[in-house]
Amino acid sequence: MAEFKLVIGLKDGKCVQRNVNEAQAKTFLEKKIGDVVKGEIVDLSGWEFKITGGSDKSGIPMRRDVKGTARKRILSVKGVGVKNKKDMKGKRTMKGMRSRTTMAGNTIFHNTAQVNVKAIKEGSTPIEHQAAEKKTK
Repeated sequence: MAEFKLVIGLKDGKCVQRNVNEAQAKTFLEKKIGDVVKGEIVDLSGWEFKITGGSDKSGIPMRRDVKGTARKRILSVKGVGVKNKKDMKGKRTMKGMRSRTTMAGNTIFHNTAQVNVKAIKEGSTPIEHQAAEKKTK
């Protein structure tokens, strides 16, 4: 029962979203952020993707330095999920501010709703054309 959306970031800055069915999703389970995945898993021959992040079913973001699959409340200064923005001079709005936030682990599991990947190696056919061909069939 693991189905999720795959958001593919292309080199030209555009993103393509694909739904991954249960059979394809089983190969993504237990993969971690930073792992490289072949495109044949999602019917994209010749493509290679690097997992860069994602979120679980509640929208909580995955973070690279949180081990495992469970949600954890971490004390963080900057990075994913922290809104301590810099002002115009490049300083943090509140120096030394830390916030305790809930983050999902770095491993994909059955409650993952979205997986973000970056295209490392492009195949011969662009993704947009392959997605359009599937809709017409």
